[in-house]
Amino acid sequence: MTDELVVIHTDGGCRPNPGPGGWGAVLRMREHVREMCGGEPGSTSNNRMELTAPIMALEALTRPVTVHLYTDSTYVRNGITKWVLGWERNGWQTAAKQPVKNVDLWQRLQIACAGHRVEWFWVKGHSGVEDNELADQLATRGLQEAVAAAAVAI
Repeated sequence: MTDELVVIHTDGGCRPNPGPGGWGAVLRMREHVREMCGGEPGSTSNNRMELTAPIMALEALTRPVTVHLYTDSTYVRNGITKWVLGWERNGWQTAAKQPVKNVDLWQRLQIACAGHRVEWFWVKGHSGVEDNELADQLATRGLQEAVAAAAVAI
């Protein structure tokens, strides 16, 4: 593990929810900046897009680093920092013995985190945090591009 720090801001959402969705991520390391986005033209959910953004950002890293990951989703932050180990221990069931939603993405996020030292931070959405606002814009672009590509494919 290097002492290099990558700061990542992520966002995701749908219009409507459920519906087509997009995700965005801003990765910063020293003076380097990478913007990423993508989307799903079919029916997805806000939570799936909020989970997809950090997965895609972490999977884009090419070597082990320290990551400060900022999300405006308490679902993502609490899920990965508080709930996921219990879900896994309980066979991917909640405390109420219900199947965990988005288990495929939670498992993928665990794997994406494994090679790095990730610290998770919650940031209030639409509060003027520059990279969170940029991640939101990228998520919107991802949604728009996915819907446009699906319309062309028809």
